[in-house]
Amino acid sequence: MEKRHITSLISQNFGKFAGKEFPHWFQKIVNNSYVKLMGLDMGEFHAPETYKSLNALFTRTLREDREYSLDADDFISPCDSFISECGKIENEYALQIKGMRYKASELLGSEFSDEEKAIVDDGDFINFYLSPKDYHRYHIPTNLKILKAVHIPGKFYPVNMPSLKKRLNLFIENERVVLLCETTNGKKFYMVLVSALNVGVMKVNFEPAIQTNATIDLKPRVYEFNDMYLDKASDFGCFEMGSTIVILSEKDLFKEIGVKAGEHVRYGQTIAKI
Repeated sequence: MEKRHITSLISQNFGKFAGKEFPHWFQKIVNNSYVKLMGLDMGEFHAPETYKSLNALFTRTLREDREYSLDADDFISPCDSFISECGKIENEYALQIKGMRYKASELLGSEFSDEEKAIVDDGDFINFYLSPKDYHRYHIPTNLKILKAVHIPGKFYPVNMPSLKKRLNLFIENERVVLLCETTNGKKFYMVLVSALNVGVMKVNFEPAIQTNATIDLKPRVYEFNDMYLDKASDFGCFEMGSTIVILSEKDLFKEIGVKAGEHVRYGQTIAKI
């Protein structure tokens, strides 16, 4: 029987601590210490001491939703994050970070057909890195239909900048959930949720059967949908701790991309035209 990688065990144990509800006086110390240590901006959220666990603080929701463009051509950022890299998929390769490339088809995994994976040839990619201080929920970037989801078990290496620079194929080795999406004008793109150390769970609200960092199944699982329509800005889940989202798009999905590597973006911000 295949064993879980040590990074999975570390993440599971951290998840148990983060999910535990301590007495209020102690939980207040834990939460406030985390806010101070990581430099969280709590201006849009409830006070740190109101969250009953560290995990509840990680996965906090906005007190009020942000404003975003209702124009169908405006593609918004799915999360608060740092753009670690973005650009064109060239000869089937995208960048993990400058100087570190990987094959897009390997990121998508073996549960997609060659035809499905080929749609991103000569397309675009954008990498969104969520640090531990960021808002950890993710949202739908444009009105779309989910065609397929694949959960690919894997490792839980850190996905911060030092790790991206030294570990080849980091995105491919880590556990991930791959979503095949179709826009209202029939163009397709993938949204890939990539795990990281201490990310015990990646929630996918529209398919609760997806259980990440679980001991029950170490093989990829496929979920197909017929009428899974989601509106722009819909909250569809969260990381429990910071991690990464990778978007791989069909060629010409984007007329223009308005962000570049090294920039910080916020959920709701228009980042591209489709």
